[in-house]
Amino acid sequence: MSLSLQITHAQGDFTLDCAFDAPPGITVLFGRSGSGKTTLVNAVAGLLRPQAGRIEIDGRPVFDAARGLFLPPHKRRLGYVFQEGRLFPHLSVRQNLLYGRWFAPKGARREDLSRVVEMLGIGPLLDRRPAALSGGEKQRVAIGRALLASPGLILADEPLAALDEARKSEILPYFERLRGEVPILYVSHSAAEVARLATTVVVLDKGRVVRQGPAAEVLADPSVTPVGARAAGALLEAVVARHHADGLTELDAGGQPLFLPLLRQAPGARLRIRIAAHDVLLSRARPEGLSALNILPGVVHEVRPGEGPGAIVSLDTPAGRMLARVTQRSTQALGLEAGVACHAVIKSVAVAPEDVGG
Repeated sequence: MSLSLQITHAQGDFTLDCAFDAPPGITVLFGRSGSGKTTLVNAVAGLLRPQAGRIEIDGRPVFDAARGLFLPPHKRRLGYVFQEGRLFPHLSVRQNLLYGRWFAPKGARREDLSRVVEMLGIGPLLDRRPAALSGGEKQRVAIGRALLASPGLILADEPLAALDEARKSEILPYFERLRGEVPILYVSHSAAEVARLATTVVVLDKGRVVRQGPAAEVLADPSVTPVGARAAGALLEAVVARHHADGLTELDAGGQPLFLPLLRQAPGARLRIRIAAHDVLLSRARPEGLSALNILPGVVHEVRPGEGPGAIVSLDTPAGRMLARVTQRSTQALGLEAGVACHAVIKSVAVAPEDVGG
């Protein structure tokens, strides 16, 4: 299942003018508030009729302005997960879940209720009403209801925005499990969510696509900072090597050891780790006598000065491309430029739990 669109729509002083193709997996629309993410998702859902363009879901046109084609939402085979659960308050969790089946098209593969309940961990909640659920529990039920509608595509419009950090950590693993279940178009302005979930990233700015590609490539591009330089960071892939008795987990990141606070994943598990640029120090020589455990050799790919005193340095390491946020004075003092060898230094405790995903 894939999504292809090219649409134009003006609302007052704002114009959405976007074109991209979303392959299977989780495609994240990433950008600042007001960049057009929700408007675009509503157009895909059929909640908004663009003034021009075309939208196809798995090769099937659902909107074509030139032909006057506009399928209503209930004929598009979509599931929609909003910021709030939007469950029916008078129905039990079980009844809310089964409500989604009413919209499953005839002949579509019927999703198994027990499998969805087990995957989302909501078995103990089935007889409760929404008023008795936490925010995270409501979102899990909303995801289940969307799945049981047998959708060809799930739309998720900042589904974690209304949750605190604890509830976000509760929900993120379930979206990771969905990555191979059904294609998802996911709206976010959180770099941590993008790193955890995205297969493909589409960066929006002022209604236009300014970057698109695999998550690791886009997040490692120093020019992509839609939420400011402090959110810049890179995405590394690693394998759990072993757990140590002193409370650390050792990862194999491209043949390099990487130590993080104890993780729950078993040896052999593949992980995605976001390393924030402001948590990376650079050294021309391999440093000694530091408390930091993670020292990765690399070669400078690019130095991109900011508008203020800072700069973003992109560095190619055996573990992948990394970003470091340093001062321009430091880049000059160290003689950092493309092709220069140096080392990236990362404190183990600097990597937050929400920056580590499956």
